[in-house]
Amino acid sequence: MFTRRAITLTLALWPLAACANAPALSARANARPSDPDLVPRATPGWSSWVAAFKPRAAAAGIRADVIERAFRGQGYVPGVVARDRNQTEFKRSFEDYLNIVAPERKVQAGRAAFARHRSTLSAIESRYGVPAEIVAAIWGVESNFGQRRGDIPTISAVSTLAFDGRRGAFFEKQLIAALRILQSGDITPERMLGSWAGAMGHTQFIPTSYLQSAVDFTGDGRRDIWSDDPADALASAAAYLRDAGWQRGQSWAVEDPSGNLTPDRGGPSFRTGPNFRVIKRYNNSDSYALGVGHLADRIAGGGALRQGFGPDGDGLVKSQRVDLQRRLTAAGFDTDGDDGVLGPKSRAAIAAYQRSVGLEATGRPSVALLQRLGG
Repeated sequence: MFTRRAITLTLALWPLAACANAPALSARANARPSDPDLVPRATPGWSSWVAAFKPRAAAAGIRADVIERAFRGQGYVPGVVARDRNQTEFKRSFEDYLNIVAPERKVQAGRAAFARHRSTLSAIESRYGVPAEIVAAIWGVESNFGQRRGDIPTISAVSTLAFDGRRGAFFEKQLIAALRILQSGDITPERMLGSWAGAMGHTQFIPTSYLQSAVDFTGDGRRDIWSDDPADALASAAAYLRDAGWQRGQSWAVEDPSGNLTPDRGGPSFRTGPNFRVIKRYNNSDSYALGVGHLADRIAGGGALRQGFGPDGDGLVKSQRVDLQRRLTAAGFDTDGDDGVLGPKSRAAIAAYQRSVGLEATGRPSVALLQRLGG
């Protein structure tokens, strides 16, 4: 079985004439992607592939009216292929990952979101046995508490990737699953939006995982993970974790100097439990599971990690990296923020500065570079 996020691991949405209970369109229906290369456009190659695919969809049990309605207005999305072929191989440290998924501002946003949806999250915990704060943390990591659900038509995204062929069989399976979702009447093509890789809704389910675990928690007859109301999506994430083997009353991990997992040399160590492995079924990454668990603990009122992080591979601690970003930006080399995470934009700024002063443009940070900038 594929893990829920197998399509995006490196590191995000019809008829139906027969469906009298089809959901009303929200403000997100027919949303247009902000990047021009993510706007679907029918091309001869994609259209020919779709024509050949339709009999396969029919053979899989998809009705003709569903197929025709699903592909109306859809198209090839060049930006999807570009992103799929150019996924970065850069491996972030756990410290960097934690600074991205669980900074203090996200902790505060998570506590506010938890307070707004406390009754729903409590009811979900009661039904599925997954702690409310874990469900809230997955929501936060996956879509920033619903703020980044994706605006690319899912049919266009997964059909583009199936047509492209690099992982064609996998994405054709996702396309069939997406059509089954439309045929069920849970959503319309206009509202079936998500990431460039076909992950959908508040908790970023791929279509096969939706079919496996999505639930109608609100009782309105639809499993609507796209709605502005996140209840179905949050319950679906809890159902997924329950089905993956979540153990009530067991911890995900605890910070422990003698623990079995130390993701960064010189950083905190963790003693992981069985539920840590369950979270990894959502995304098969130690950093992901640690990030979700730590954000959950913070949302529930816990404090920061007790053990700090030592210097990174370039000899800099976080405060020095933040200082470097601020000094580069002040010198006219914008790093697009000063969070201490030296990603592609920061490294491009470093390279630009190095060129400007006659140094080799390596893009690598260093203590000497910080000192040259006056730090």
